[in-house]
Amino acid sequence: MITVPPGRVTLSDRRTRRSWTVELVPYRLGAFPVTQALYARITGERPGTARGDRLPVESVSWSDAVRFCNALSLNDGFTPVYRLHAGAEAEAEGNGEGVEWDASADGYRLPTEAEWEHACRAGTSGPGYGPLDEIAWYRDNSHGRIHDVGGKRANPWGFHDMLGNVWDWCWDVYDAEVYGTYRVLRGGGWFDEHWSCRASARRRSHPSFQVDDVGFRVARSVVDRTDRADRTDETDQVDRTDQARGTDQAGRTLP
Repeated sequence: MITVPPGRVTLSDRRTRRSWTVELVPYRLGAFPVTQALYARITGERPGTARGDRLPVESVSWSDAVRFCNALSLNDGFTPVYRLHAGAEAEAEGNGEGVEWDASADGYRLPTEAEWEHACRAGTSGPGYGPLDEIAWYRDNSHGRIHDVGGKRANPWGFHDMLGNVWDWCWDVYDAEVYGTYRVLRGGGWFDEHWSCRASARRRSHPSFQVDDVGFRVARSVVDRTDRADRTDETDQVDRTDQARGTDQAGRTLP
């Protein structure tokens, strides 16, 4: 995972023509979308239409992503971020209500959309962080399929596949007054036209939605360094395994 510096990001919604600014403290974010290999190792499941350890896991709902974050936290010895209240398991299957974010927990979670956009832009100001064909798998170059993580150029902060390949679920509710519990998707996917693969592009979907161009990546709040002294997260373990195998810095098996 990569530690993201603090900053300010201005979000915008083309539908409502509204914009708002969010101040961010440091946080950590996965350099890649969660892979099929990691998802299977933690959950024992391999959802999706394609098969490949280095492919991003897809056909996972927002609710699936929340449960994965808690499971990965427990696996790595961290405190789960999400609290599922009485009856919330059933609710989470449907509309995502009843899931509470424990801000004091040190485990894995979904990024907020402000965190996602800040990391995607990485100090740049345009619709993308480079020519789209160099940084993203999208309709014009994907040949109608999903691709291994890390196959395109990273942004200036080292994040791959922020645009294209799979949409990323975010924590946020999209517009409660109009769309209820629908959650935010960011980044665009392998089947999308170029205009959907922009740093500012927002999409919404029901928390139970599962489709073959939607995945997610994990975040963690920055905690006291002493808390990390004797614990290692799953992404760090995989990173060292890749280095031992002599793989490149793209880290294609990383989540």
